[in-house]
Amino acid sequence: MSENASRKILVTSALPYANGSIHLGHMVEYVQSDIWVRFQKMQGHTVHYVCADDTHGTPIMLRAEKEGITPEELIGRVHTEHYADFSDFLIEFDNYYSTNSEENRELSSRIYRELKANDKIATRTIEQYYDPVKNMFLPDRFIKGECPKCHAKDQYGDSCEVCGTTYSPTELINPYSAVSGATPVRKETEHYFFKLSECEEFLKQWTRSGTLQAEAANKMGEWFGSGLSDWDISRDAPYFGFEIPDAPGKYFYVWLDAPIGYMASFKNLSDRIGLDFDEYWKADSKTELYHFIGKDILYFHALFWPATLQYSGYRTPTKVFAHGFLTVNGEKMSKSRGTFITARSYLEHVKNPEYLRYYYAAKLNGTMEDIDLSLDDFIARVNSDLVGKYINIASRTAGFISKRFDSKLAAIADNAVINELRTAADAIRTSLESRDSGRALREIMALADKANGYVAENAPWEMAKQAGREDELHQVCSASLEMFRLLTLYLKPVLPGLSTAIEDFLNINPLTWGDIDLPLSAGHIIKPYQHLVTRIDPKQVEAMVEANKESLQQQAGTVSAAPATQDASAEEGEYISIDDFTKVDLRIARIANAEHVEGAEKLLKLTLDIGEEKTRQVFAGIKSAYDPETLKGRLTVMVANLAPRKMKFGLSEGMVLAASDERGGPFILSPDSGAQAGMRVK
Repeated sequence: MSENASRKILVTSALPYANGSIHLGHMVEYVQSDIWVRFQKMQGHTVHYVCADDTHGTPIMLRAEKEGITPEELIGRVHTEHYADFSDFLIEFDNYYSTNSEENRELSSRIYRELKANDKIATRTIEQYYDPVKNMFLPDRFIKGECPKCHAKDQYGDSCEVCGTTYSPTELINPYSAVSGATPVRKETEHYFFKLSECEEFLKQWTRSGTLQAEAANKMGEWFGSGLSDWDISRDAPYFGFEIPDAPGKYFYVWLDAPIGYMASFKNLSDRIGLDFDEYWKADSKTELYHFIGKDILYFHALFWPATLQYSGYRTPTKVFAHGFLTVNGEKMSKSRGTFITARSYLEHVKNPEYLRYYYAAKLNGTMEDIDLSLDDFIARVNSDLVGKYINIASRTAGFISKRFDSKLAAIADNAVINELRTAADAIRTSLESRDSGRALREIMALADKANGYVAENAPWEMAKQAGREDELHQVCSASLEMFRLLTLYLKPVLPGLSTAIEDFLNINPLTWGDIDLPLSAGHIIKPYQHLVTRIDPKQVEAMVEANKESLQQQAGTVSAAPATQDASAEEGEYISIDDFTKVDLRIARIANAEHVEGAEKLLKLTLDIGEEKTRQVFAGIKSAYDPETLKGRLTVMVANLAPRKMKFGLSEGMVLAASDERGGPFILSPDSGAQAGMRVK
């Protein structure tokens, strides 16, 4: 069977932020990337797959400060967690690195200097909000206030989540710092800008050159319609990141050095194994570069990134592949429903990562459409396809080879079903190449149905009971295992762990695409068949959902009130009726006392005065954000009619309200001056 000429390919996935856990929404991208990479390697191409933790920025700095550790300690710990999650999901990076590396520092500085030499860097004095308590300029997402259009309270400094309006932080009404709660002041500072507006003609051509999916190119066209603005690439100290050369106290904005982290990870790999870095990144490179990303970061990868590369003397991406978000049971991921599920939680309960890999692959195509993880469908499809169809072929035939024929296969005569399986190779290859794994799996499972039909029609279990049919039995079982081998070859990029176990059972070398026309030979010895896959028990999935509901409750009296992930597929809450809301008794409470809880990593013990000489004891998971002494005397908001909860450290008689996300927190909610303990919140 003919194959394409060998290609040299570099693949990246978006860099996960080092400020939170990997969840099932994230895993969509890494599974899709890994399947494509494994498929290309099976074709015989030279492929390098790199990624890294995105480690810089204000959120990392503030979280490390609250935990009492250095940013380096924080990102080192998270890197270990992320890498373990990816490895356990069989994501096979050739290098998983960090943006906080010397390679990235050197490349970021080099690219900046090239942009400056090409007159693509400008300096301007701008006015920003400044936190007088923390002595730092505030990123937009760390400023909150009243929306200037709809007047919704507690909106971020760049956009309103209620009416959708975008604005400048200076337009907020009654702004406050989400870091300290202080009223920010306006202060001038000099910032560095990349002249993106001067790159518009290049980007119009580049985005319409086939590098983007059609829907992505159309989306970029909307940005051109309103004109491109220059890009602020600097931040002021204090900031965790790389200092800009010859600009003391100024740091590269995280979105400048993060994509350069792709290059840095590959540079680290190149230095370790002796690759030619320039061959893959020089302006006239003949190699191929592919980025897999979520559609929420398309703007950065389809405008900022190619312009940065083009005007600093490097090659631009061959293609940028954007995918959609993940919903669970038809709705956004939700902690209150238990569907905001981490990769680790899935592994602890469902255990087998290849079930999810298979299900995602069955849903994915080459578009930016969102995909849905229907938990009931997930159980049914995995049990039906993997156990009932695929593994069923071997489980019903392999035992006869071992018991009746000394584990040796017969010579396989011409077989219509085997021929059909081989003929399907080109169509399956085309689907996998275009990232339409859903179409590929539909074709593969249709072939599995035909293989099962062959087994059922010939009924080897009946043949085994009848005298004089030994040769026929030998032939049918051997042909069935050849069908099983071909199906395994096609499924290998999706199910690498299971495929390895099957290769061992069939006693063959690791399968490549070139093995399609190399059938199992007469006399080939297989190993005894052992159970390969178990069905998913619905109770495993139910336990996973319940555990994730509990994880929200176990935040010890803290309510998170803002989106907690980088991608827009996740939300913290869900709609309730006004009747549900009126059941909640919210009271102003004065923190009469606050103290550490011996043996608790996250909890503070609060004594809350709710008026009328009543006090409540509440355990709250806010230790990382507050010194107990600073809380005494402050007013906050509590849920007064929450059923008391017996905890390890005592009885918790309510819940204080706080807000947090992966960028910062938790921050307790505090009423305006004039409020008094015991007041009801209406």
